[in-house]
Amino acid sequence: MGIVAGLDSSSAFTRIVVCDTDTGAVLRQGYAPHPQPAGEPEGAHPHDTDPQAWLLSLGEAAGGGLLEGVQAIGVSAQQHGVLPLDAQGALVRPALVGNDKRGQVAAVDLVDALGGRSAWAEAVGSVPHSAQPLAKLAWLARAEPDAARRVAVLMSPHDWLVWQLLGRPARRTTDRGGASGTGYWSPATGSYRPDLVELALGHMALLPEVLGPADAAGTTPEGLLISAGTGETMAAALGLGLGPGDAVVSLGASGSVMAVHHEALSEPGGLITSLADASGMHLPVVNTSNAVRALRGTAELLGTDLEGLSELALKSTPGAHGLVLLPYLEGERTPNLPHTAGTLSGLRRDSMKPEHLARASFEGMLCGLVDALDVLRSRGVEIRRVFLLGAAAGLPAVQAFAPGLFGTQIVVPAPADYAALGAARQAAWALGAQQGTLAPHAPPVWPAPAAQVFEPGEDYPAWRAVRQQYVTTREQIHPGAF
Repeated sequence: MGIVAGLDSSSAFTRIVVCDTDTGAVLRQGYAPHPQPAGEPEGAHPHDTDPQAWLLSLGEAAGGGLLEGVQAIGVSAQQHGVLPLDAQGALVRPALVGNDKRGQVAAVDLVDALGGRSAWAEAVGSVPHSAQPLAKLAWLARAEPDAARRVAVLMSPHDWLVWQLLGRPARRTTDRGGASGTGYWSPATGSYRPDLVELALGHMALLPEVLGPADAAGTTPEGLLISAGTGETMAAALGLGLGPGDAVVSLGASGSVMAVHHEALSEPGGLITSLADASGMHLPVVNTSNAVRALRGTAELLGTDLEGLSELALKSTPGAHGLVLLPYLEGERTPNLPHTAGTLSGLRRDSMKPEHLARASFEGMLCGLVDALDVLRSRGVEIRRVFLLGAAAGLPAVQAFAPGLFGTQIVVPAPADYAALGAARQAAWALGAQQGTLAPHAPPVWPAPAAQVFEPGEDYPAWRAVRQQYVTTREQIHPGAF
């Protein structure tokens, strides 16, 4: 028996869970928000961040003896961030984090510079977009050329935190999951593409060593083992205990679908973002621009909230009396229709009722996510169960409609700090591998999280008809979209 800690540094806070290595039981927890700067300098951008705030909240979250007896620590941190450092390890400018739109033009130019979307999909399994670290570097080279010229080392948020915990050693490390989100590491080959860094930044920079899933990054001066760390998405997948056959559908304003797969996948049009996970497998991801925003828009139109919209939807019947909502309110990424708008089809006198519109919004949102899941299925990804994440996963209408529309078991995990739990599980794995009690190819077996489970029922044929109604409408309005 041992004790390990998982640390999750998100965009707004630090959470720490202290767990038993054998059972995964949470023994202690800590939390602290990132401190806000007293006064923002004039012209400061919300996606420019001083990473010292991450260390301050880490220290506060770990206060009160939280880490007493801990033998190893795993680190999870926000994705899409890049810390540009000089040769001495100092930041040349604040960290670039989050869904930063400043790199939109640079991302488009990067796509063209390599020969189009299919060339990028083949090179690194993803197409540049504004939030990606590679696009941030291209923006930096254009907007702040003096700072760009001083960049000698590139790190992600979790790389930097691990490096700080270890006392800033000469060796800098990352993991497969974090590297796969940069835009300059290929999950298919398991290697960096330094030529793409040079294409974006204008020159090469030192990149962290990519560790294996059970490898340790090092040991702190106090003797704590620090595991490789990873991005929040990969840590959450490890915390949920995902394996082959599992998919996750994340219900935010926009949506995402990812699944555990044995090999890296890409798609010539860039619909699939090829990520690596924290267990040695792969996490192909398909994103949609619209998910819960379609529900919120409909709720506002009907003068209610999401809970009220769910109640209304349950008063209607499958197919919403012929109403079909194509929920492309912000354009759409899957299918690739960036300049389109949403469509409400099938209006008749008897369908023009609030409950039918409410149901059409839920069915449309879920069918849009089934479209995304079908992109993965079409590439040979087996899906046996779907985990639903996000606050909207608790809505009764979502839980009632999802099993029939996805055609598989639906799992709604209880709320928990899954990224921190995944980081703790990784720490236990690295500790066990070092002690010789765990194999380097298999993480420790921890109990599955508490969850509600929903199965397709006897009305499954009716749901297939709803799905077909949606597909037919989509093909009529956007022929050949897929």
